[in-house]
Amino acid sequence: MAEQEHIPADSDPIARRSDPARNLAVVVYILQALSFFVGGITGLVGVIINYVKMEDVRNTWIERHFQWQIRTFWIGLLWTVIGIVTAPLIIGWFILLGISIWIIYRIVKGALALNEGRPV
Repeated sequence: MAEQEHIPADSDPIARRSDPARNLAVVVYILQALSFFVGGITGLVGVIINYVKMEDVRNTWIERHFQWQIRTFWIGLLWTVIGIVTAPLIIGWFILLGISIWIIYRIVKGALALNEGRPV
């Protein structure tokens, strides 16, 4: 399989829009957003894609997006578990609401930066 050439991190933002790895980051943002509707399984698929393809995007502007997506997944999972465990104590519902808003914010912020051709 031929190596794909990725656009370096210090390139022009307009040129970055044609980077093939950009499409992969778009897919992961979509999978993260869909995880709200399908119980989180697509978020897991997205983070697996991030880990599998991380070496391919190393030292490119897309690497920051992959790191952002991975961090969003793991922190979101941690606080979701904490929220579910504490839900009987009422505080868990507030934790779940807060982490949902935080995850949506991170998906939107990352996707907008990706659309503009810049790292997060």
